Amino acid sequence: MTAAIHSAHWGAFRPRVENGRLVEAVPFEGDPDPADLLASVPDVVHAPNRVRRPAIRRGWLEGRSRDEAPRGGDEFVEVSWDEAIGTVARELTRVRSEHGSEAIFGGSYGWASAGRFHHAKTQMQRFLAASGGYIAHVGTYSFGASSVILPRVLGFDANTSDSHSWDDIAAHTETWLMLGGVPTRNMKVDSGGVGAHRGARGLSRALAAGARAINVNPIRDEAPAGVEWQPIRPGTDVALLIGIAHTLLVEDRHDRAFLETFTTGFDRFAAYVRGDGDGVAKDAEWASDITGIAAERIRGLARDMSVTRTLITTTWSLQRAEHGEQPYWMTVVLAAMLGGVGRPGEGFAFGFGSTDGIGSGSQRFRPPSLTKGVNPLAGREIPVARIVDALENPGGAYDFDGERRTYPDIRLVYWAGGNPFHHHQDLGRLTAAWQRPDTIIVNEPWWTPTAKHADIVLPATTSLERDDIAATSSDGWIVAMKRAVDPVGEALDDSEIFRRLALALGLDAPHQSVDAALREMYDAGRTSAAGIGLELPPFDEFWESGSVELPRVEPRNPLVRFRAGEPLATPSGRIEIFSETIAGFGYDDCGGHPAWMTPREWATGYPLQLISHQPTTRLHSQLDHGSVSRAAKIRGREACRLSRADAVARGIRDGDIVRIRNDRGACLAGAVVTDAVAPGVVVLPTGAWYDPDPATGLERHGNPNVLTADRGTSKLAQATTAQTTLVEVERFDGELLPVEAFDPPRIAER
Repeated sequence: MTAAIHSAHWGAFRPRVENGRLVEAVPFEGDPDPADLLASVPDVVHAPNRVRRPAIRRGWLEGRSRDEAPRGGDEFVEVSWDEAIGTVARELTRVRSEHGSEAIFGGSYGWASAGRFHHAKTQMQRFLAASGGYIAHVGTYSFGASSVILPRVLGFDANTSDSHSWDDIAAHTETWLMLGGVPTRNMKVDSGGVGAHRGARGLSRALAAGARAINVNPIRDEAPAGVEWQPIRPGTDVALLIGIAHTLLVEDRHDRAFLETFTTGFDRFAAYVRGDGDGVAKDAEWASDITGIAAERIRGLARDMSVTRTLITTTWSLQRAEHGEQPYWMTVVLAAMLGGVGRPGEGFAFGFGSTDGIGSGSQRFRPPSLTKGVNPLAGREIPVARIVDALENPGGAYDFDGERRTYPDIRLVYWAGGNPFHHHQDLGRLTAAWQRPDTIIVNEPWWTPTAKHADIVLPATTSLERDDIAATSSDGWIVAMKRAVDPVGEALDDSEIFRRLALALGLDAPHQSVDAALREMYDAGRTSAAGIGLELPPFDEFWESGSVELPRVEPRNPLVRFRAGEPLATPSGRIEIFSETIAGFGYDDCGGHPAWMTPREWATGYPLQLISHQPTTRLHSQLDHGSVSRAAKIRGREACRLSRADAVARGIRDGDIVRIRNDRGACLAGAVVTDAVAPGVVVLPTGAWYDPDPATGLERHGNPNVLTADRGTSKLAQATTAQTTLVEVERFDGELLPVEAFDPPRIAER
């Protein structure tokens, strides 16, 4: 039978169930462009690596040292729910009593479920807040650098504000500089669910209107076919923008009136561009030496952009590099020099091609959601990308956004709804640091790498095994996610796990049913909608129909109001081309204006730049064990792409297994030789489940984060720098060890 509508980050669908098993995720009939990823949903719900019973790592259970029985290499013992709940409750009590609540980390980063109630991270944080507090994280891996720099420069985070729409670009843009391209693969997903995919079609409309679009990218197919491709050395976009700025400046093509009226500090930046202080003019030749783009090409871009209505879009990926704040800041500065900020189809925009909703219009109501509660340790958060630093250096001092902070002494990690062995960098370093806490607890439906590196694993349901509500303001759909199949094994909802833990700790556990909680959340959203003139049906009517589609509206660029005279929330009230505040921090890796700084990684001497972008066949590491992702692998390994010239030089042919290495680690992958990747670059998507060989440490599955450096973008944002990674690639002729990424750990008898 085909059940009522359901939803996931990759789209809405109707579950088809036969004999109690999900056999197909039928695309929602209201979706004009459904994602191929839906084919993987039945595979993962009934996967052989589901966690079926609570399990405790034997070494932890028996009190053995982690040198003797390390996390990630030990067997597990299955226990009853009563024993598991009692064990977790006692350990939480012990750690709080001996070390304080600041010894408990509940960051739990990840996309988790599209459902608003059964959002694992939020459920966990509610519980930890109510039971005494915890250390959380701040920021994201996606746009951790820009979310710090943009409020300093603009007074708001332009990643999360309404900006340009596809129709706006189609109607007004004449030159479109796509820094990082506009990758359509990311438009198959959106946090909170997608009722109807619109991004790829919107992009097609915008391009068909005739604007000149330039994909500035080392990868040609990061923009649709037919878009002008400008290869660039990865991580050098800020140098390109500075070189363009130099031409605008010396040829008097910049908008003096806009700069004088709406910005502050341009004279300080102009002096840097001219080279007044260091004697180095940041001209097109200077930029060419860094970027690999011809100087005349850079001058031509500057001249064309100065006489056409120009839009500069910058993908989130560009900031995930050393000094990742700089390309975002420089994007704003160059758009200000062109004078189009706040005008239709001009200026700048961020994140196009990062999710489906960006550019597709939105609805301005607050979707129903679960609150995290009040954390008594609010303000003690650590930057999300600095978890290993915290584990390695308890009590150590670090800089972050103008503050001098201290890392907590983390003794217990509780993780739910994420996979740090996907998101984090330098997995060899993470694996070592992960041995330091006394206890690691994980709620998880599958035996992921994180679950295998835990001490206590509690089996959680998937979204198909419970009722929930999906809603996102960027999509315009509210979907009733109705339970389609029974829980696998002894899996429980995260909400039920935390209710039982609260009772074991003697807390006032909520006795509200899931149905009552969903009604309460929906009614709160209905009230919010009514406040802006939207009428949502009563809950019972919504639940029966399965979905509600809200009318969509064009994005509202907040800079339109700024151009009309409304000041920004910056110290000057203007766009801060030079920031006295940032300059006052005295950081050597992020000064008072945007600048080019050579990445430290370049000194390693490896010849190829690794790009570890988001995959086409899954969402981060979600669905990697599904059929869509597995079908794209080469002899069970993740596929990597490299140029024909680099492949020939190394004796690599299409389909060969290759070893990608640097001083931090090595992994195996399957080679794809292509003309769509610039020479000097190798592309290995993120998300292949971490699978190191126990004997050699060689990662067998193709996880690029064994290669990436775990260092902050700068003292300002402390964000991830995954895209600044140099490697070598060679054909692998050794014994091809089997991939065990999706195998459950050994389950021992008690």
